[in-house]
Amino acid sequence: MRIATFNVNGINGRLPLLLHWLASAEPDVVCLQELKSPDDRFPAAALRDAGYGAIWHGQKAWNGVAILARGSDPVETRRGLPGDPNDSHSRYIEAAVAGVLVGCLYLPNGNPAPGAKFDYKLRWFDRLADYAATLLDLEIPVVLAGDLNVMPTDLDVYAPARWRDDALFRPEVRAAYRRLVDQGWTDALRTLHPDERIYTFWKYFRNAFARDAGLRIDHLLLSPSVADRLVSASVDRRARGWEKASDHAPVWIDLAD
Repeated sequence: MRIATFNVNGINGRLPLLLHWLASAEPDVVCLQELKSPDDRFPAAALRDAGYGAIWHGQKAWNGVAILARGSDPVETRRGLPGDPNDSHSRYIEAAVAGVLVGCLYLPNGNPAPGAKFDYKLRWFDRLADYAATLLDLEIPVVLAGDLNVMPTDLDVYAPARWRDDALFRPEVRAAYRRLVDQGWTDALRTLHPDERIYTFWKYFRNAFARDAGLRIDHLLLSPSVADRLVSASVDRRARGWEKASDHAPVWIDLAD
């Protein structure tokens, strides 16, 4: 079973690229972030024609998350992260797919830091950790996948010294990520590639992708009852090199049956 996460940076503008990637990679489950589309403009028909059922939680102009399943319809189990009934951002959606509970998330960027956006990011991280703990208590296979907007260690950023004060790398954010993982989650990519510099995001300017000046901010976290099924994990860098590509590359894991 192949599960992927992909920040598409605008699903309608990059729909041809997404469809091409789906056809070539054939993932079984895909978590998408940054749809930048209201619900009524989500391209469900095109995705269904490509063989994927979908659920989505859109938002005009920014945010937005979706879960795709190859050859089936994801069974939605939650829309929106609990803990703040006034939070209007479309950043979390969850579904049951083939015996696995999949949570797709898009954690706030938080810049500039310090400031109100950074405070919102930390509160969102706390809400995520609280909810993630309840998922672990279920003792079922759970995968949390998405753009968490955090580089957990120096190994996850091309030039650590330049990013010390950025909201993606500040100590408060890295500590929040550690607290989340220490609940019992497995960081799939880092577990299988403990010493490698592997990036999932490259800015558009200053030839960042060609220089491999990247960041690892897209993650797949596995609950204990599914972590022992982890076979492989990687980043599909070729999609970042395509014309009109997202600034993120898809990240995927393979789980044994």
